[in-house]
Amino acid sequence: MEERVIHETLSYDEKKAGSFYDNENAIGGNTPEEYTDEDSPIEEVRAVVPNTDDPSLPVLTFRVWALGMVFSCLLAFVNQFFWYRRNAMTLSPLVVQLLTFPLGKLMALVIPKSRFWNPGPFNMKEHVLITAMANCCYSTAYAVDIITIQNLWYDQDMGWGGGILLIWTTQLIGFGMAGVLRPYLVYPSSMIWPANLANISLFRSFHISDGEWTGISRYRYFMYSFAGMFVYYWLPGYFFQVLTFFSWACWIKPTNRVLSQLTGGLDGLGMFAISFDWSTIVSFLGSPLVVPWYATANIAVGAALVSWVIVPALYYTNTWDAQKFPIITSALFTKDGAPWNNTIVMNADKTLNAEVYEEYGPLYMTSFFGFTYGIMFAGVTSILSHTFLYHGKDIVRQFKRARTEDEDIHRKLMRAYPEVPLWWYIVIFFGSFAASFGVIYGWPEIKLPWWGLILAIAIPVIFTLPIGIIQAVTNQQPGLNIITELVIGYALPGHPIANVTFKTYGYISMAQCLTFISDLKLGHYTKVPPKAMFWVQIVGTVIAGVINLATAKWLMATVENICTPEAYPFTCPSAHTFYSASIIWGTIGPGRMFGGNSPYSSMNWMFLIGFLLPIPFWFLSKKYPNSLWKYVHIPLIFNATGMMPPAVPLNFSMWCAVGFISMYWLRKYRHNWWIKYNYLTSAAFDSGCAIAALIIWGVVQGSGYTPDWWGNGGAESFDHCPLSSATGLE
Repeated sequence: MEERVIHETLSYDEKKAGSFYDNENAIGGNTPEEYTDEDSPIEEVRAVVPNTDDPSLPVLTFRVWALGMVFSCLLAFVNQFFWYRRNAMTLSPLVVQLLTFPLGKLMALVIPKSRFWNPGPFNMKEHVLITAMANCCYSTAYAVDIITIQNLWYDQDMGWGGGILLIWTTQLIGFGMAGVLRPYLVYPSSMIWPANLANISLFRSFHISDGEWTGISRYRYFMYSFAGMFVYYWLPGYFFQVLTFFSWACWIKPTNRVLSQLTGGLDGLGMFAISFDWSTIVSFLGSPLVVPWYATANIAVGAALVSWVIVPALYYTNTWDAQKFPIITSALFTKDGAPWNNTIVMNADKTLNAEVYEEYGPLYMTSFFGFTYGIMFAGVTSILSHTFLYHGKDIVRQFKRARTEDEDIHRKLMRAYPEVPLWWYIVIFFGSFAASFGVIYGWPEIKLPWWGLILAIAIPVIFTLPIGIIQAVTNQQPGLNIITELVIGYALPGHPIANVTFKTYGYISMAQCLTFISDLKLGHYTKVPPKAMFWVQIVGTVIAGVINLATAKWLMATVENICTPEAYPFTCPSAHTFYSASIIWGTIGPGRMFGGNSPYSSMNWMFLIGFLLPIPFWFLSKKYPNSLWKYVHIPLIFNATGMMPPAVPLNFSMWCAVGFISMYWLRKYRHNWWIKYNYLTSAAFDSGCAIAALIIWGVVQGSGYTPDWWGNGGAESFDHCPLSSATGLE
């Protein structure tokens, strides 16, 4: 443990009389005098993050551990529980931010004063640590997908020992990588991590007075916005659910199949459709109120081009026999359009029977699904060339001067705290890596060889830094799931469990690493001692793994026919998608799905296209440095639009529209309002929507009643576009 993680604290009266209350916009007032005139060079950061600090504030207190552990368990359970349901809902750490503030204040009032138990008023650094611990728990462990499909579709069971080791190792390897990447993704001021700005805006509304601000206070504005969204969400969430996918254009003539396919919001391309549901807008890309406008514009161009130009062209020219299948779905089919039955082509040991596949196959996808795989191919290679061209010199310079280059006020203030030694992270990385070998050898049904595990870890080691740069600047994270599936699919075809295990180690290590780094940046902005952040992240990750596994096993043991229509609402859409991926990349393999004889073989050219496409835009940005060319971001275009399906075009069109209003129009024409309230609005809407959704679920479960009328859909179609999922053109 840290030698001195709880700093000497001032009494309440001393703080009230001293500098802590002299600057109400600051975290504290003990900032060295030579720094007081400095601020971040980034406008978005200046608008939200104070440029002062008080190192005397206590951090790892009883309040932190008690509230952090309770809410970590709560989030891990609730989100794993909802993960199996048809209408999955993710309870975000924003809810923890909201609920722990009054609880922390209450504990400060009722618990006797003590350095550990109650060192004084509940402060913002404690609040940040509680939220960071919960942030390690709210995303369900990706390895639970493996355990689920093993139990339900492949008749395998790793038990408690194998399950918890699989979860812990896949979650913690990325933590070790995060420590190594701190000088490149945390310390530089140019690494913004926009999502953290909304969190900090919410923290400030709770803990810091508005000082010189005029108008309504931040805290009061947050409460009004939160209450407004909480009340409003009952319309699209319960009483008037057609507002979620308001496909008014297809109502002009619901019997027209083409019109329904083009304008249906739920199962169609969403042209002219609207969503009045905040959860639908933020469900795949996060809040549009925290993403820079140039990033939103790139995503808008990519989504419109794919959804409303390329996909209709593929479908209505019947490319890949497209009209035998719906226009949008992630389901798999035979060449005749029948649903694919994977058990027919499997041997008893859960490997592919090639002879039977030759008779029963080939496996088909919709043109939409097949082309989005091509987009993801291009996205992987575009990351490499884009990062080399646009950020290569910066990475080299930062490597040479990791601790001094690009040092802003926040980096200078953080030098007051002892840094976590690099060897702590290295021990976690290699310890988890060694335990991973125990998983693949202790449970041989996984069928992943030793070289496969090493290769799986090598992939995120290569890609995490360039992907981290993209996320730190644009708030969008390209995934590695495609490249990991592709690599092991070619190297070890016909082994579905080995494929998804390789994918999990390769992909989630990167994703977890960037989650940890994002929280490290949050601590950097809020001046939380690094060692305190280290311990809450470790504890939160370990707790989450246990709760995720226990919840999954409990549901699979107690819910009859789970993951089938008979068990509604426990129909497991995410597990079905994961299972489909195990068929495409594991059972069948990329050699058959995208090889020379496959109808989808042309998608392999997308690797080359993705690698080359950033080059001309880079040259244009250099030749015309003050033009719009400098804002073109090819990896962002590819990797964001590659989320469809399961995302549908309406998710993208509404997200981009709200992003335009917030990050362009309001920022340009209502700048003062935008500085004070924009990020706070994002936090309030997310929190109000999440809590309303949870209460609505409780109401439906407790009463069994949902209003049955036209506004909540009908028997044929949720959005009254019954032909949007039909096939053909008649």
